[in-house]
Amino acid sequence: MSPTTLPAPPEQGHVTFLGAGPGDPGLLTLRAVEALANADVLVAEHEVLDVVRRHARQGVAEVQTDAAADSSAASATGTGTPQLTVVDGASTTAGDPAVRDAAHLVMEAARGGRRVVRAVSGDVGLDAYAAEEMLACAAAGVPFEVVPGIAAAVGVPAYAGVPLRDEQGADVRFVDARTASDRCWTEIGASDGTVVVSATLDTVAATAGELVSAGRKPDTPMTVTVAGTTTRQRTWTATLGTIAQTLKQAKVLPSPEGGRPVIAVVGERSSAAQRDQLAWFESKPLFGWKVLVPRTKEQAASLSDQLRSYGAVPHEVPTIAVEPPRTPQQMERAVKGLVTGRYEWIAFTSVNAVKAVREKFEEYGLDARAFAGIKVAAVGEQTAAALVAFGVKPDLVPSGEQSAAGLLEDWPPYDPVFDPIDRVFLPRADIATETLVAGLIELGWEVDDVTAYRTVRASPPPAETREAIKGGGFDAVLFTSSSTVRNLVGIAGKPHNVTVIACIGPATAKTAEEHGLRVDVMAPEPSVHKLAEALADFGARRRLAALEAGDPVTRPSERRPGSRRRRSTT
Repeated sequence: MSPTTLPAPPEQGHVTFLGAGPGDPGLLTLRAVEALANADVLVAEHEVLDVVRRHARQGVAEVQTDAAADSSAASATGTGTPQLTVVDGASTTAGDPAVRDAAHLVMEAARGGRRVVRAVSGDVGLDAYAAEEMLACAAAGVPFEVVPGIAAAVGVPAYAGVPLRDEQGADVRFVDARTASDRCWTEIGASDGTVVVSATLDTVAATAGELVSAGRKPDTPMTVTVAGTTTRQRTWTATLGTIAQTLKQAKVLPSPEGGRPVIAVVGERSSAAQRDQLAWFESKPLFGWKVLVPRTKEQAASLSDQLRSYGAVPHEVPTIAVEPPRTPQQMERAVKGLVTGRYEWIAFTSVNAVKAVREKFEEYGLDARAFAGIKVAAVGEQTAAALVAFGVKPDLVPSGEQSAAGLLEDWPPYDPVFDPIDRVFLPRADIATETLVAGLIELGWEVDDVTAYRTVRASPPPAETREAIKGGGFDAVLFTSSSTVRNLVGIAGKPHNVTVIACIGPATAKTAEEHGLRVDVMAPEPSVHKLAEALADFGARRRLAALEAGDPVTRPSERRPGSRRRRSTT
């Protein structure tokens, strides 16, 4: 009897219920980052997707669960039935009204063996609907796991500089004002412990009134934090009796965004005296500053991370675009010469030069092993890092100034006894200066100066960004070369006079001044990271001067005409 071939059982999906924390992507756990890196589908509300997507792999499908996404999907299809709203990647269209239910979205995404991450704000255990979605998975036989996250009620006070317990171990109560009963308020009013309340901007004053009615003293300290753990965080310190007036004076109520969630802490630990010493996050030197970085996201990755460490919000705007050379034959001959032993050295002066050579290597089926026996030089830490990522450790990086001149200071002269070959391969941009070529020739080297790529002015940024540049919406702009000054002004217009102008060196500063810009910050040495440090020092001095004068600490963009009126709605 011939064997019977049975159909293979369908591959089973897997769901990870993941707590995304209160808003700072840096608060995700290591396990959360691992799950996100392996996910095929992300299911979350729009705000949560913004937190978790940076840790997801390229090409992952994103499914929004919020009501706004459902309604937009329905209108887009011309039907009354919302669909899975996929931001990136592919997904299966749901064919029944149950798609409104997040549990249904998760089950749809898990079909076909896909690895699904269902991310929620804060901690999974405190999410009102996560348990129901887990039960749906259990009923359908879909395996799942839970990755806890930092709850907003714990994480936000920590970022606001409000400790919840002291050495005496006072009682701490957590309350959701939306669901609290009269009995709950009565019990809290009768205690003297710390109370952490989840509320909204337009209900927090009423919440304070409930606590006073329940027995708390009106002079009990209270802090209210909105957008906690993000660079939009704002905290107000008052008392139960004065919080309504404090918010009114700050012009945050009434407002269209009055429904924004807040975390309020009631108790002696939330006093202004405590916050003055412990508000570590909001006292960062560039806290909340919107900084324009005239580079692509790839080029600006480490610089943007450094700016975020100072509390800034970097916004990358590329001012140049890179294109292949018009005549690629010269580059092709040079790369083949690397393999045949034509060169003693290869010198990289930019990340784009590394990229251009690497692309040629891949085109010919080569890898980093082709550099064997060749000495490699790199100008700048970013260029060196790009080489290391390619698998090549530079033999020479300038010990002083990170420039062509700095490289020449350390470059050895040609010695026919020790150098069997006298030629250097120099892949560069079409507009590069002749400083390095002339210096190498003077040292006795022959140079193949090859155009590896062309630089052209980038397309203008979106209209919203152009308006922010000209209208003072940015607090600072970092200029890393004279060309970034010329190109930014050319594609987007001149930055507003309230914007802090930071330049990497004297030549860049001179170009900025020629374009009518006031230079406020200059790097002590030509390094993008030293430039960011200099801007942070400027921000710290500016903040200190405001505090010493008894003035409120404001960002440069808040001083532009009309900014007070616009800020009143936030």
